[in-house]
Amino acid sequence: MADVLTLVEARLRSALGEPDARAAVTFLGTDRIEVLRFLDAPSGIVRYATLGMSAAPMAEPTAALADPDRGPRAELVLSVRAGAGADTDQVLRPLAVLAASPQVEGVVVAPGNSLDVGEPLWPGAPFTSVLAAEPGGLVEDLELDPPKEPVRFLPLLPMTPNEAAWKRVHGAEALQERWLRHGTDLRSPGREGVPLSD
Repeated sequence: MADVLTLVEARLRSALGEPDARAAVTFLGTDRIEVLRFLDAPSGIVRYATLGMSAAPMAEPTAALADPDRGPRAELVLSVRAGAGADTDQVLRPLAVLAASPQVEGVVVAPGNSLDVGEPLWPGAPFTSVLAAEPGGLVEDLELDPPKEPVRFLPLLPMTPNEAAWKRVHGAEALQERWLRHGTDLRSPGREGVPLSD
């Protein structure tokens, strides 16, 4: 387990630079989840990446016995624009909750999934959930020795409650197309929801 996480942290550092802060959260009956913060000063983007979710493969809740090697592995990456009066560092605990959900709830987190924390991602945030997007753009998949599956780094796109409800009906691809069509700044910590009726 520690070996996997060492490799994961090295991959995050090579892709995002040195973290300027990190926090650890432990939930009863689960392994520790860390959240690393990376500040890209030139662009003003802050990235929060989980570390610990990929220590074990995710297993379907219907599986009689979890395979210690086989199964998808992932970590979560959230990118937001720094400043704008938003205390986005408060997202650390909600992110850790989402990263612990495979252990706690037996869910398999994959691209296209909605993940809801049931409260604002940070104080005053208009978002209570995120959409897991396709991996490979910001941080490349980390290949592990077979039979272990690669670790995928899933970008998280914050959704307003209305966007999350619309996505449940129309699907993740349709919502992403709508964001693209309207030029939505998905990294803005205080953005308004995309128009859903046109």
